[in-house]
Amino acid sequence: MRVAVAQFGIGEDPGANLDTCLSMLNEAAAVGPDLVVLPEFCNHPSWYENASQCRAAALEPDGPFLAAIAAQAKALDIWVVINCTLRRPQFRCTGTSLLYDNSGALRGENDKQVLMGHENDHLSPAQHPGPIFDTPFGRVGLYACMDGVINETPRCLALRGAQLLCNSLNSFAKDEGSLHVPVRAAENKVFVAAANKVGPLIPEPILREVSRRTGIPERFLMGAGESQVVAPDGTVLAIASRDEPGVVYADIDLKLANRKQRPDGSDIFALRRPHLYAALAEDPAGQALNQGGEESVRGALVQLAEPGPRALANAVEAVSAACRDGARLIALPPLFFLPNQAVDEPAAAAAASASAIDALADACGADQYVATTVVAGDPAQLCGVLIGNRGSVLRQGQLHASRRHPWSSLSEQVEVADLSFARVAVLTSDDACVPETFRLAALAGADTVVVPAMPQEHWELRTGLLERSAENRVNLLVAAQPGEWGVSFATALPKDFTLRTQWEERSFDGWLSHPPQTRAEPNPGITPVEIHPRWAGNKVVSPGTDLLAGRPWQLLDPICGQQGVSA
Repeated sequence: MRVAVAQFGIGEDPGANLDTCLSMLNEAAAVGPDLVVLPEFCNHPSWYENASQCRAAALEPDGPFLAAIAAQAKALDIWVVINCTLRRPQFRCTGTSLLYDNSGALRGENDKQVLMGHENDHLSPAQHPGPIFDTPFGRVGLYACMDGVINETPRCLALRGAQLLCNSLNSFAKDEGSLHVPVRAAENKVFVAAANKVGPLIPEPILREVSRRTGIPERFLMGAGESQVVAPDGTVLAIASRDEPGVVYADIDLKLANRKQRPDGSDIFALRRPHLYAALAEDPAGQALNQGGEESVRGALVQLAEPGPRALANAVEAVSAACRDGARLIALPPLFFLPNQAVDEPAAAAAASASAIDALADACGADQYVATTVVAGDPAQLCGVLIGNRGSVLRQGQLHASRRHPWSSLSEQVEVADLSFARVAVLTSDDACVPETFRLAALAGADTVVVPAMPQEHWELRTGLLERSAENRVNLLVAAQPGEWGVSFATALPKDFTLRTQWEERSFDGWLSHPPQTRAEPNPGITPVEIHPRWAGNKVVSPGTDLLAGRPWQLLDPICGQQGVSA
């Protein structure tokens, strides 16, 4: 099939907005698509002065605006996804994505689950999980903007069988297109078609005043564009500009979204363990997060010349040097002391792991720690470990089965080490690819996560782990051997984060949740880094929208239960 995404701007005049939508559908139809995705809030900007204005601007589901869209879908012989505000019973309004087929029939709709900032003032979130729509070209799911900044809504749609996710956006955030959109495709191995806006997202008569009140420069109250189509491996197949209206498209085969295997043969859906995720579906009001941690902590990333027995001496030397330089948290690549970082004999690997732990402990000073992965336990288990000068202070067993480590037994929960300066989790590389794992670490109070990474796919180091830091707002240390898919890196959360509050240390630059990062050079050595554990306590991206507590916890049965999981 051919899928197209259209990006454009709209204003306060509903008639002009309808004309724009129809014009963009005509432009999209010129490339011969089967389906066209339009942006979020096509009928009116999402900024309202009061509830009455919102309801007056909202559409009736069977009103003339949407009737014209349906007629255009029929005339052009295309399927259309459009997002608008709709009037609902009991004086409610919703942000809703609607799917029209090429006969002009409304095939279904999906209300937005996670509202952003001021949307909470006048819109109601979804009351039911998003449906999956069977079409002639495959199974389609719909979501909108903030629904995709965190993983739960797209994850539920994919688990229920969606092959193509259509994301309508109304976003000024640069990290939507560069980070969140492509990762939603890769972590679920589905196609994503995302349509964003360009031009002012605020009614132009009040643009200057809104800029003054929010502290956001006017140039960053514009749609960030970069509408795109993404393949199941995270490859961006087509992408629009950042600031010009237009249409981009790609030819895709939705059958490719049925293949859920990683390169080692592990099935990303079959390996899930829903009973471990029960906390995600619990009321956040009863889940208190840790607010402690130091404001600034020195750390280090270590890359080695090559793995194997001789690498242990090099690692000890590097850890000793980093400790002398004041690093308190040091990350090493996984299983670095084994040839090719591979486990051929678990018993022998466990013996080598014990020796490595002892040697690394001797290299640590007081209140200094090093993280890596080892083999430990009986039965043998792949474990993330945090080592201090008295030995291991945390052992995190692998949570999800992996074909490349078939010998490893599994653990039943995420562990967090409560250090004097931070609360730290250490996750194995394969666990870190499962979005639920990071969410559990954040719920357990981790402000910092270390991933000794051995990537199997390019998206893991390029976008995936960085996105995990962003959507959970945790500091991150990723230690990997340099290779074709990237290098080690760390993120340090900024103090200033919540929109519409006074920022003290920086000005808003268009990046919403994307954390600053330090990347290692592509060669062996020590990379000093800094992390900010204290700032992980603030996960409020905008008033009323919390990255963790704001997850749609009432709608997560596809994640936490056994129903609707695609084979």
